[in-house]
Amino acid sequence: MSEQKPKKKSSGLLGKILLWLLVLIVVGAIAVAASAWFSWQWLQNEVADSGPAETETVLTLPRGAGLIAIANQLEREGVIEDAQIFRLWVTIDGGDRDLQAGEYAIPARSSMLDIYDQLREGETLSYPVTVPEGRTSAMIVRILEDSDVLTGAIAETPPEGTLLPETYFVQRGTSRQDVLDRMRADQQALLDQLWAGRAEDLPFETIEEAIILASVVEKETGIASERPLVASVFVNRLRRGMRLESDPTIIYGITGGEPLGRGIRRSELDNANNPYNTYFVDGLPPTPIANPGRDAIAAVLNPPESDYLFFVADGTGGHAFAATYREHQRNVANWRRIERERR
Repeated sequence: MSEQKPKKKSSGLLGKILLWLLVLIVVGAIAVAASAWFSWQWLQNEVADSGPAETETVLTLPRGAGLIAIANQLEREGVIEDAQIFRLWVTIDGGDRDLQAGEYAIPARSSMLDIYDQLREGETLSYPVTVPEGRTSAMIVRILEDSDVLTGAIAETPPEGTLLPETYFVQRGTSRQDVLDRMRADQQALLDQLWAGRAEDLPFETIEEAIILASVVEKETGIASERPLVASVFVNRLRRGMRLESDPTIIYGITGGEPLGRGIRRSELDNANNPYNTYFVDGLPPTPIANPGRDAIAAVLNPPESDYLFFVADGTGGHAFAATYREHQRNVANWRRIERERR
């Protein structure tokens, strides 16, 4: 029995040691947690504070740049104060692979958090490239070639009437060929939509014929509200077997769609060898004479009901429409009087 007493003392001492170890572990864990919490609060404050840039800064992040390169560039451009803090925040958030290349306009005093969100969402600068309706494919190629925002060469001029004129927003450095491809794809998507809902008993059977007629409508008037009426005139004439008798088709046969720079001569009106002379050609010309916009295409595929068979300039920039040749002659006489007065 005398040998059991030391065992009680040693087991009590072991218990105290374990208790102290437990206390130290708990205290250590609390200290680490507190330190981490305060560090996190400090980091949040750092990335949320206003940035050093006093004015808007435009910069370009190159493709393939990693987080280190991006953070260093942001510090070098003066939009953040500490690249390491920015890298730490992005890494903790797991967004190191989400930062997108491109040209950015960083607002003045943007915080690291604001910049991080902007780069992650890819809120890059975009530039308008405007292609007006009624331009030939060659003209559109020249418009794209003249843009200082676009890059690269165009492989070849697309076929006439295959592009959709619009204002396209692009990033700096977008290739010219990409914009052309987008214009072709957008036209095809529009045609797929409008062709399915076209009117019945149209005097043409294919999408290609619809584009040809839409291009003539486009070149006959620059007034959007007139395009449906012009379309109705041509649809009515085709239904009756009448020739289109459109001056813009003659010009296309002479110049390929480039401006004529003068009035059409009598000899050109009487030239039956011009395949685009719709005063002699029955039905539609052989190809589109321009790239029509969405309004002209929609007008041709769903023209309004009308009795109009003729139209002529009215002196205001628009046209006077007539259902009979006699009424049309009066409108022509009025237009010639206006021309004489202007001369």
